[in-house]
Amino acid sequence: MHNRTLLLNASFEPLSVIPWQRALALFFMGKVEVVEEYDHPVRSISLTMSMPSVVRLLKYVKRRYFGLRFSRQNIYARDGYQCQYCTDYFSEDELSFDHVIPRSRGGKTCWENIVSCCVSCNRRKGNRTPEEAGMRLLARPNKPAAHAQVSAQLQRSQPPPNWLSYLH
Repeated sequence: MHNRTLLLNASFEPLSVIPWQRALALFFMGKVEVVEEYDHPVRSISLTMSMPSVVRLLKYVKRRYFGLRFSRQNIYARDGYQCQYCTDYFSEDELSFDHVIPRSRGGKTCWENIVSCCVSCNRRKGNRTPEEAGMRLLARPNKPAAHAQVSAQLQRSQPPPNWLSYLH
């Protein structure tokens, strides 16, 4: 059973992932319509309905983008849980992050200078740049796009199949 609901803007743009209980509250307040449902019923004393899987706001919400919060988990999600040096995939507890330009050389702790890497590659690179260590980066690190908040939430677990058509 799934306990999450994908919240879409009136334009069908993914906004966030919310608990199904919040989705039902928004539905009964007349703020959303249910677009997709799970096969699991939700019952109260006087009502039985299917649990919402995807809901869409009835009024468009203009969002200001403040960016995805910089965190270890969001770095891993941005990089797809893949070491940016050896290209192998790892679980969150097997990953580390690396300063491409080491801090001792003025490298900043920011989206553009941090990559996910495995412990082995991190040790191998040490306090050097990738070029000095003879290592290649899989992709240049960058700040995630505006829709990355939803993507990061979904990277941590498999989205239900009926969400896929709404996640472009």
